[in-house]
Amino acid sequence: MNRTEATAERGEKSNTAQLLGRVGMACYGVVHLVLAYLALQVAFGSSERADQKGALEQIGSTAFGQVLLWVVAIGLVLFGLWQFLMAATGYEWVSGGKRTRKRIGAAARGVVVLVLGFTAFRLATGSSSGGSSSQKQQEFTGKLLSLPAGPALVVLVAVGVLGVAIAAGIKGAKQKFLVDLNTSELPMKSRRWVGWLGTTGYLAKGVVLAVVAILLAIAGFDADAHKAGGLDAALKTLAAQPFGTALLTVVALGLAAFGVYCFPAAWTHKR
Repeated sequence: MNRTEATAERGEKSNTAQLLGRVGMACYGVVHLVLAYLALQVAFGSSERADQKGALEQIGSTAFGQVLLWVVAIGLVLFGLWQFLMAATGYEWVSGGKRTRKRIGAAARGVVVLVLGFTAFRLATGSSSGGSSSQKQQEFTGKLLSLPAGPALVVLVAVGVLGVAIAAGIKGAKQKFLVDLNTSELPMKSRRWVGWLGTTGYLAKGVVLAVVAILLAIAGFDADAHKAGGLDAALKTLAAQPFGTALLTVVALGLAAFGVYCFPAAWTHKR
């Protein structure tokens, strides 16, 4: 093992890195709880922005919320860094291809969470620019469409997002997330609840990502960036369907379940 790998492993194993990363995961749960609240508002007719940035804006909408927003911002950055440490040396309780996939997933999650954390910092300092996840998605899609074979590239991205959605659904349905937790550290009666919360949460995230993938695919086939959309557009698309209020309410409750799941998962995640 070279010096860089040894240093990374010591950091991943240290109590300080573990504690800070777990606090960050709890902050990630807070974001999902607020996101679930915004999704419920959309389900019952509100035009609120229902994405991660909207959730962060909601957190910082009061004087106390401004303080909480700073805490969440720091926590998200810590969670993102912890995921990079896990990607470098973690998941020793699995081997082979499973470990490789988990480490790649941790690295990808680290990037997503760090971006969200820096967005929270910009909001806390008042330097964030406007724009929902759907607007950002449309800008990204527009840039792809302008490239040679752009529509095909957008469809390929949609296939990739759909793959992530399916993986999230399978992870929830088969409760594969439990392999990463020391559930023996939880009271006996709460272990079943952790499994139920994780299953519900991952299934809800899978549904939302699948809708994002469908919107991207439509944008690619029609060569129209305006038909793409992020999380905000996905939730509002669900609300516009027959029985949309009930459907989006179920998804919102699933997102809330994932938010709650993050707390025991942060406490019991394996080193």
